[in-house]
Amino acid sequence: MSRIMRLTILLVLMMPTLALVACGGASGQTTSEQPATGATAGGGEPRTIAVSGAFALFPMMTVWAEQYTALNPNIRFDVQGGGAGKGMTDVLAGAVDIAMVSREIRPEETGQGAFGVPVTIDAVVPTANANNPHLAELLATGLTPETAAAIWMGDQPTKTWGQLLGSDATDAITVYTRSDAAGAAEVWAKYLGGSVQEDLRGTAVNGDPGLAEAVRQDKLGIGFNNIGFAYNLETGAQLDGLVVIPLDLNGDGAISDDENFYETKDAIAAAIAARTYPYPPARELYLVTKGEPDADIAAFYKWVLTEGQALVPDAGYVNLNAEQIDAALGLLGE
Repeated sequence: MSRIMRLTILLVLMMPTLALVACGGASGQTTSEQPATGATAGGGEPRTIAVSGAFALFPMMTVWAEQYTALNPNIRFDVQGGGAGKGMTDVLAGAVDIAMVSREIRPEETGQGAFGVPVTIDAVVPTANANNPHLAELLATGLTPETAAAIWMGDQPTKTWGQLLGSDATDAITVYTRSDAAGAAEVWAKYLGGSVQEDLRGTAVNGDPGLAEAVRQDKLGIGFNNIGFAYNLETGAQLDGLVVIPLDLNGDGAISDDENFYETKDAIAAAIAARTYPYPPARELYLVTKGEPDADIAAFYKWVLTEGQALVPDAGYVNLNAEQIDAALGLLGE
C-alpha cells in the first residue's frame, strides 16, 4: 500500500485531530517549542515548521515535507489537517508557520498579513454512492450549475431523485456538505452561483474523508470532494463505493464523450490542466504565511515550485504551468 493511500486512510480514521511529523519529529510539536532561528535549508540549527489547514492540500504537503526533510535533515514539519479556515486562523494567530488554504485568500485576510503562494492545482467534484439505484440516469445526464444549485441551494430545493432526473422516482436525495470551514465547500458554492460555504444546505460532515465516507455509506446520498479523496491514489480509479458525477458542461442534458473524463485520476487531472474542467470548481491551492516567508520557508517554497513539482502528479494533483510557477517565484523575489 502506498504512503499516499495510507495517509488517506489515516485521515478517515483519525478525524478531526490530525497530525503528521515528517521524518521522525515528535508528534504534536508546535513552532513555539522550536528555537526562533533563521536556519537555512542547507544547515544550521534544527527547526520544525508547523503547518495546518486544508484537507485538500494535506496529502500533497505530507509528500513534500517528507521528501524535503530527506534532503534537508535540519528542517522537519508538523503537518495537521482541520480545514482551510482553521489553517488561516492558526497562521494569522501565530499558532503555526504555514497554513494550507484551498480557496482564494480574502482581502480581510491579506489585510491581516496573509501572504499566499500558489503551489498546485486540484478540483472539487460532485459524488454519489456507487449503489445508487438511479446511477445510470445520473451519469447519463450529469449536473449543471443550475441543477446542482437546486440540490444544495435555493428556497425550493430539489428533494427527490425523480425531481432531479425527470422521472417518477420518489426516493429522497440525502444532501451532504462540510461542517468545518472548508475551501472545497466555498469553491463548490461559487460554482453553483453562491459565494460562501454557508450558502450550501445539507447534512454537515467534518472533513473531506468524512464527507466521502458519509456518501459511501448512503446509497441515496450526494456530496462533493476534492479529487484526492474521490479517487484511489494508488490505482487511479474512482474510490471504491463512490462515483464521481460528471458535469454537463454545455447544458444539453446529456454527457457527451468530450465531457466524460472522470474514469481515472489521470483523466480528470488532464481535463483540469487543459481547463476543460471549469474553474471553479477547479482552483489553485496555496501555502500561506503571516507576512513574507522567512528564509527557511522561502527555501522550501522555492523547492516546491521547482523540483517539488515532479511529485505532484503521482500525489493526485495538477502541476502549475510555467507561467504560474514564474509568477509564484516572483512573489518570493526570484
